[in-house]
Amino acid sequence: MSAQRIRQPRVAELVASRLREDILTGRLKEGDVLPSQESLFAEFGVSPPAVREAIHILEADGLISVRRGNVGGAVVHLPSAERTAQMIGMVLQTRAATPADVSEALLHLEPICAGMCAARADRMTEVVPHLRAAIDAQAEQFDTPASYVPNARRFHEAIVSRCGNESMILLIGALEVIWSAHESAVWSDERHPGDSMEPKTMRAALRDHHRLLEAIVDGNQARAVRLAADHLGAARRNTLAAGTDKTIDAKLISS
Repeated sequence: MSAQRIRQPRVAELVASRLREDILTGRLKEGDVLPSQESLFAEFGVSPPAVREAIHILEADGLISVRRGNVGGAVVHLPSAERTAQMIGMVLQTRAATPADVSEALLHLEPICAGMCAARADRMTEVVPHLRAAIDAQAEQFDTPASYVPNARRFHEAIVSRCGNESMILLIGALEVIWSAHESAVWSDERHPGDSMEPKTMRAALRDHHRLLEAIVDGNQARAVRLAADHLGAARRNTLAAGTDKTIDAKLISS
């Protein structure tokens, strides 16, 4: 049986691979500008078309954006939950997935993160201050409807981002971004002027956040999981009742 023919990578792919490695390993950081194309020609010893194609490959990956004009150049962008959320949102939209589908996933996954926060030995420095800051902002701007929902969402995003597991932070964090975009749209005065969250609902949510924070401070993992699940169930019902459960709208998700 004849051996399968192995495709040799093109020069542009090799250049893109080297630059991608520099970005992903931190040698190139967020906001850095790639060396000029002339410098890259010299560094890699390849033709101008190969460098230009390598830049197009990285741009398609979302790792750089190319600025035109006098201040032009290729600006580095690190992968993030927000950019991951945009891609996942587009995939979900093509599959006609609904906000209810995303919130159901979070109903199962976010309580796990809450339990992990409570189980962290360093929770008093790495978790609790972030949750307290989110609750403080939520309380201080309680009477400002435009700020209430974003502040409340920051508490949930902090639960995920401080759980201590990078894979969960990225994947569940992306779902948080998608749900946050939907929830903000539902309670937006511009899009739904007739729908406003009732003060008693807002007070109940703030009270739930305080209780969940207490459980995490106490290191009570089981209670943190239970409180998070109960709170998410109520919040999910309120938002889905106020907003039509149509297909995920990827354009609401900002990167």
